[in-house]
Parts: sequence; C-alpha cells; structure tokens
Amino acid sequence: ALPGQIVQLMKRAGTINPVILLDEVDKLGRDYRGDPSAALLEVLDPEQNNTFRDHYLDVDYDLSHVFFIATANVLHSIPPALQDRLEVLHLSGYTEREKLEIAKGHLIPKQCENSGIGADRVKFTDDGILETIRHYTREAGVRNLEREIGSCFRKIARKYVAAVDKEDFRVVIDAEKVQELLGTIRYRKQDIARKSEIGLVNGLAWTEAGGDVLQIEATLVSGKGEVTLTGKLGEVMQESAKAALTCIRNRAEELGIDPAIFREKDLHIHVPQGAIPKDGPSAGITIATAMVSVMTGKAARHDVAMTGEITLRGKVLPIGGVKEKLLAAHRFGLKTIILSKENEKDLVDIPDEVRDDLTIHVVEMIDEVLKFAIETDRATPSIQAPTPQIWSPEAPTTDISASLE
Repeated sequence: ALPGQIVQLMKRAGTINPVILLDEVDKLGRDYRGDPSAALLEVLDPEQNNTFRDHYLDVDYDLSHVFFIATANVLHSIPPALQDRLEVLHLSGYTEREKLEIAKGHLIPKQCENSGIGADRVKFTDDGILETIRHYTREAGVRNLEREIGSCFRKIARKYVAAVDKEDFRVVIDAEKVQELLGTIRYRKQDIARKSEIGLVNGLAWTEAGGDVLQIEATLVSGKGEVTLTGKLGEVMQESAKAALTCIRNRAEELGIDPAIFREKDLHIHVPQGAIPKDGPSAGITIATAMVSVMTGKAARHDVAMTGEITLRGKVLPIGGVKEKLLAAHRFGLKTIILSKENEKDLVDIPDEVRDDLTIHVVEMIDEVLKFAIETDRATPSIQAPTPQIWSPEAPTTDISASLE
C-alpha cells in the first residue's frame, strides 16, 4: 500500500530532475509476479515517460527530466527492446598500472587505518602490490585486491600487538612478504615458450578480468583428413577454425603445403586451459598460423602475438578489446603484435609507455600475417618477410586523425 519505487525515489530526492541509478539491470528477474524489464520500457523512454502512471497514485507523472543511469556486466541478458532505449557505453576494466596507483593512493591508506596500525610502521612496496594483483586476484575491478591488502594488514597488526618492542616495529611488505602472508599463489601466469616451436602460436584474448595470452597448439597425426578441436571452444570459435582451414587449403600451393596432407593426416587443434570456456572469432588468424606452421614444418615465432578474424578469402577483419589484449601482451613480455589494419584507430587508446615498447604490424591479408609470424629459411623465398608496415603515432592514418580530433 505504497507508491511505486520510482515515485518514492522522486519524493526522497525532492526535485523533478534527479539522477536515478538502476544498478545491475542484467540481473532482472522474470516470473509469474511480473516482468520488471517491461515496466522499465516506459520509464526509460523519453517519448513516453512524461506521462508515467503510478498505479497507487493513479495520476500521470512527468519523468522526462530525470537522468537515468543503468549498469550491467553483460548485455546478452538484457532484452533487446530495453537495450534500444539505452545509450550503451562500454567501460574497460582497470589496467595493471591503474590498479597499482589506486592501491597506493586509496586502498592501502584505507586498510592501514582500518587495521589500527600506523602508516609509518608498514610500507607496501610496488613489487608487493604487483605480486598481489598478478598472483592473488583476477578481476576487472579492485574489490578482491582491497580484501587481500586488508588481509595483509590484519596479519601485520596481529604481529604488532604480540611484539615486545613496539617502538622499533617496522615491516616492509614486498613480493616475498606477500607470499608469506597470503600463502600459496592462487593464479599462476602462463609460461610463454622461450623458443620458437612448430605448431605453437601466441593468440590474444579478452576476458572479464582483462586481456590474456592463449597459446594455440596444432599437430598432425596419421588419419583421413579429419579435424579435431579441443579446449572447450564455443560455436563461433569452432567455425572460425573451419574457415581458417578452408583458407589455408585454398592457398596450399602458394604456401608450399602438400595437398596430400589434407587427405592423409588428421589435424588436431588445442587451446590450453581446457576447463575455461572460450569463444569468439578473434583467434582466426592465430589458428590459421598454427595450421600453416605444422603443415609446412616451419616454426612460429615465439615472441609474436596476434589477434584478428579471418575470412575464407584470407582477409583479416577487426576485433574488439584491443587495449586489454595489447596490455596483456606487454605484461607477458611479447614485443611484436599483429592486428587488423581496421583496428589501427584503436591504438590511440593504448598508454604511451606500452605502445612505445611494442612493435605493432597492421595487416589486411593472412599472407602478411604468415610473413611476420612464420620463421623462414633462405631456401623458401615465397614466404620471405617484406618491409614491415609498422604503426607509429608519428604517421597517423586518416582514421586515427579523425579519432584524435
């Protein structure tokens, strides 16, 4: 026996133009009691909400001056009709450097105060913070990072209380001290191959916790030309692998691949971390490169990472999450990156210190990818590397100039 939540919020705000935040709209339930997303269609539509009717008051109320903000983690669970009434802004997670600065400027002073121990007695080094970020948390935000920092301070506070000489009590929390306080490492960084191998290629992936590097493996065994895909791959990624295979078969003669391989050998493609679901088309050129490497017997460069969708004609299409993927490559120590030329405009979002440390090749066709990624010998001039087309901020393209303006 009360007015609806919207009218109650307006009464609480005491103004006709408040900001109303609708948190986690992707978690809306739907059952026999009603569908909240259907009610929001009228509330969020500026063409209709000037005559919003609350069933308790039974009068029209003007919501057209209200500024609505909705938050969500994913879009696929939000009904399309509701998405149509929203302007969607994609916000990327914090980078490792951003988490470091947030921890130093906000989280550490806050947890130091909460633990009741003076900031002059405990010093958290940058190495200690990075150790916590890399090996004890895996998230887009900093909520778990704050918990782990708080756990370190509480354990130090307990030692301080038990200390006999409190005046000289000082602790420096570095990487080794973090491991002592927080225990066994929870998330180990995947080791990147130290030498080039046949059929092993580095791909770049986007996750909710930021970017990551996936090492895609390919191998040939005796068989009848069948293709096996493993690693808990989604439908889109499986179809991308099939498109990559057709593209390579179409170029077999140019690449020096014996056509008999497709009839007499079975191809197995595996993406490690098999318990983690993976999907999306961005591994297309990575899978294609692994196929060419194993079929030609030439090693793929271990210091190169790539991402991009592939078509049957061998064209490299753009993908999303460029910033997170390049930051992941930089974090893993990979210096050479291959991207679609259409992703060139996204490079302006990369921090300068990361961009200056990377060599970024922008390509349009799979042939260019192979020339940069496959190690060649002098006996096979068909895949000799051309003059690299390296992106640099000093020579921006039209797209980059437009985005900078």
